[in-house]
Amino acid sequence: MIKCFTLLILLFSHALYAQYSYEPSAENHFGKRNPNAHERLDDFGQFIGEYTCISEARNANQEWLEPEEIIWKWKYIMNGNAVQDETLKPDGSHSGSIRVYDADSLTWRVHYYTNKATPSVLSVWSGGVEGQDIVLNKKQVAPNGAPGFYRLTFSEISQEGFEWIGEWVNSEETIQFPTWKISCRRVK
Repeated sequence: MIKCFTLLILLFSHALYAQYSYEPSAENHFGKRNPNAHERLDDFGQFIGEYTCISEARNANQEWLEPEEIIWKWKYIMNGNAVQDETLKPDGSHSGSIRVYDADSLTWRVHYYTNKATPSVLSVWSGGVEGQDIVLNKKQVAPNGAPGFYRLTFSEISQEGFEWIGEWVNSEETIQFPTWKISCRRVK
């Protein structure tokens, strides 16, 4: 009886694991792409791995702070149907995003979170591939009240690394004010 029960548990465990075989595991630290996922998953799937990056941001006086080294990790989640990333910073602040492709609107939805704030609703950027870059936007007024949006751009994307910039842009797109830049090189 015990042998039958043990065999049933093992079979059930194997079936359950097989159902979620694209999740990160000891064998696949960053997970695997689900072959049934939308083809656009490859937009962010190409980042899967770990990077060492140099991050530069502006302070409250709009002056550039000293660059700092951060770690940026990317992995598949939701059984290989989405991508999650996280940044680890030397000051103990960390952030990340859950990146899901919305096939109905043909756009990426990127949900951002950080340990510096606990909003009741996560910030969401939307966008997709533009030429060789990935561009995401979120409506945001400037500190002086001017209408516009915050734009995130991934560029110079290769197996070796990528560049990233966050900038405020006015509604007419005649002003771009960068507030954060990151340059990353793959380590895993």
